[in-house]
Amino acid sequence: MDSDFGTSFGYDAFRRTCASHTVLEMLASKWVYLVVSALRKGRLRNGELARKLEGITPKMLTQTLRVLERDGLVRREIFPVIPPRVEYELTELGQNLAGLLDQIRSWSEQHAPDIKEARARAAAENEGDWAAL
Repeated sequence: MDSDFGTSFGYDAFRRTCASHTVLEMLASKWVYLVVSALRKGRLRNGELARKLEGITPKMLTQTLRVLERDGLVRREIFPVIPPRVEYELTELGQNLAGLLDQIRSWSEQHAPDIKEARARAAAENEGDWAAL
């Protein structure tokens, strides 16, 4: 266990073999983040999610939803109608995560101009360095 963080859960995400490490890997996906955030306000169908998440491919949406369902963050409900209707919603665990992700989204929106400015400064300062690569 990493003594700097003093967690009482018995896990140490800094260790490659720790189960919490794999949770962090899953959370590192921007699509996981965006799907969870999109579902925070309630149930959505696959097509509704696809329209809300600009740039996500159908394959990536399906993979992301499967991962979230596997990990207990999303519940899928299939309605026995023709054509088949499938809806997705966050579980209690997913709602808990969504609250944290909302804070990250708010921070990123608030500080996007600062990051953009820092990137521009770094590009200007390193212009000569990039040419050498």
